[in-house]
Amino acid sequence: MNCPVPGCMGNYDFEHISYYAKKRFVEGCDTVSLLSQARTDKEKEEIALVCLLDVDDDVVRDIQLTCKHADSCVITDCRERLRQMIDSALIEKR
Repeated sequence: MNCPVPGCMGNYDFEHISYYAKKRFVEGCDTVSLLSQARTDKEKEEIALVCLLDVDDDVVRDIQLTCKHADSCVITDCRERLRQMIDSALIEKR
């Protein structure tokens, strides 16, 4: 299932991206380890999108995405959803 939010980060499965976000930011796996475990190019792209969470929103807004939402994409929508998910997971972990 693709991200149901208009203006998603691309034609990616939000559940896959959130899985990698949890691995990276909740479990503490480093990016290189995640990339070495990726089995497909699509997984590598999803991990790369997670790594963009470390980049300021102003910089990310300038990134040109090739996706079905490119004309109306608000990349920060999905980033905010990911951040909220990570915050919730970190609170549950305590």
